[in-house]
Amino acid sequence: MTRLAAWLGVALVAALVFWLLAPVLAPFVVAAVMAYVLHPLVLRLESFAGVRLPRALAVLLVEILAILALLGVLLLLVPILVREWPLLQQQLPVLLDRLGDAVNPLLTQLGLNVSLDLRDLKTQLVAYLSANREDWWAPLMSSLKLGGSAALAFMGYVVLVPVALFYLLHDWTRMVNAVIELVPPAWRGSFDGFMQESDSVLGEYLRGQLLVMLALAVFYAVGLRLFGLDLALPIGVFTGLAVFVPYLGFGLGLVLALLAGLLQFASAQAVVMVAVVFGLGQLIESFVLTPRLVGERIGLHPLSVILALMAFGQVLGFVGVLIALPASAVLLVALRRLRVRYLQSDLYQKSGSGDAGQGPDPA
Repeated sequence: MTRLAAWLGVALVAALVFWLLAPVLAPFVVAAVMAYVLHPLVLRLESFAGVRLPRALAVLLVEILAILALLGVLLLLVPILVREWPLLQQQLPVLLDRLGDAVNPLLTQLGLNVSLDLRDLKTQLVAYLSANREDWWAPLMSSLKLGGSAALAFMGYVVLVPVALFYLLHDWTRMVNAVIELVPPAWRGSFDGFMQESDSVLGEYLRGQLLVMLALAVFYAVGLRLFGLDLALPIGVFTGLAVFVPYLGFGLGLVLALLAGLLQFASAQAVVMVAVVFGLGQLIESFVLTPRLVGERIGLHPLSVILALMAFGQVLGFVGVLIALPASAVLLVALRRLRVRYLQSDLYQKSGSGDAGQGPDPA
């Protein structure tokens, strides 16, 4: 009992330190998650085609590939922005006029003596969208100065994550062995079994999530294209790949599709398109793809997923949302093992046998 209390105390202290230093540790947590995912690729690349590559070179190549893949996803936004900016300049005044024509009669029918006058707003927006680069550069820089902490935090991620990822990938095996050496020999068997099971569950999660992302990328691209959206391919692929970040990726894709549809169609067709494609996509993801390709693999109930996202997001913010499901999968493995231990314990066995031996009370 004393030993258990000591370990619980150590765990509580570690959790408290982690919670207090969460903003500082966040880039290293991101790098650690990426290192766990990319380390098997480093091992394969080291012995690729029978040629033994130096560890540092293999790590560098893998990190460059990962960065290029991430940039490729972000570059899907370039054709969207390049096409939508001039359309925004052309269509925004028309959309505002239509909004005023639709809302004012409705306000009159409701008995409200209010008139929606969007002329000033339209003039300001058109002037802003038509401004030269020199005109908006100064306000942008001043806003960056006002939000300096956010800008520094972003730069910290940009610099720290790649550097930490390189060292973690380079020394991953040595660091894992150092952690294993700290485990008491009497616990080594249970620890190894727990780590192997966790690794298996995380592998299933990653493979399932990748299948979900690819399936949704195809679905959104084809669905938006069937409605005639010109930017169906980049928006659909970006939305499908961005669902790796729960809710945020879906929401961003929805906003991009709605904006592109409004600017291209300038009618209610855009709203219908987004409602049908994204509504059906969310249903397919929630009730078909994620339960079958991810949930069944790791055994997480949908309510557990929502709770995990909220809890980790509260503690670690955006990074917490990223690691919520993998961390919950590992926690699920621990809970399974605790349940087995409890069912095999004297507390459960003796309580059950004692209750069974008493029998019914005499009448």
